[in-house]
Amino acid sequence: MTKETIGFVGAGLMGHGIAANILKGGYDLAVIAHRSRAQIEDLLGRGAVEAGDLAELGTRASMVFLCLPGSPQVEATVEGLLGGLKAGAVVVDCSTADPVSTQALAARLAARGIAMADAPLGGTPVQAEAGELSAMVGADAATFARIRPVVETWAATIRHVGGPGDGHRMKLLNNFLSLGYAAIYAEALALGAKVGLDPRRFDSVIRGSRMDCGFYRTFMGYIVEGNREAHKFTLSNALKDLKYLESMANAAGVANPLGNAAKNSFAMAHATGGDGPEDYVPHLVSFVGRQNGIPLEP
Repeated sequence: MTKETIGFVGAGLMGHGIAANILKGGYDLAVIAHRSRAQIEDLLGRGAVEAGDLAELGTRASMVFLCLPGSPQVEATVEGLLGGLKAGAVVVDCSTADPVSTQALAARLAARGIAMADAPLGGTPVQAEAGELSAMVGADAATFARIRPVVETWAATIRHVGGPGDGHRMKLLNNFLSLGYAAIYAEALALGAKVGLDPRRFDSVIRGSRMDCGFYRTFMGYIVEGNREAHKFTLSNALKDLKYLESMANAAGVANPLGNAAKNSFAMAHATGGDGPEDYVPHLVSFVGRQNGIPLEP
């Protein structure tokens, strides 16, 4: 069997580690310029080649991985790739995207003989670099079998959750849980501080209890340990994902009041200065604190 040649679009915080591990796995890799050249230059130094545009990237690859901010960027990128992709190629979208868009793209690509899989990620940039992410994959059985060896270069856990679009549906549910936790933690910490229980005393009770979990420890890395980069996932991306969740719930005709409550917490933070590239999810506690006149900084 001919070995896959890989194209990669979106070598950012998460994408760089994924791309680096694909190279480490022995695959030929073509990349395209990112808004920051540092990641691209690093990948070129590891043996990647650079394409001049998306159409050229498509001609070089039998399989293209996307790791982009959301559906608008994915849609625009697929449009560019179509100038070069050949029948028999596969597009693997690792972004967190709108499942309605994903299904429409899958149908459009299928009409040209090109398969699509959605393989959104679970984990952090540190885990991406270590090849220890999780992937929840939406694809038909044949496409899943084909992409799995490449995904195994960067994912420690791979779950085939259904057909095209199901990976993105599962990712939105996953993020509903994590971002819902974040909204609850931030509000609980603000309330605790207001009534005289500072974050360290709060943490001394929750840490190690039944209410503890991996996400809790990552979130608390900011307010208790002073690590501003404990979880490098922006408030802007969190808000975007919760809007996608709202859209999915609306399309399904399901009331989603807790999802909307979490969305509004992130919307408040985003609208009051938390819209920058280094405003991360654990910082939500500081925005909730300020809204309530409580200084909650590490």
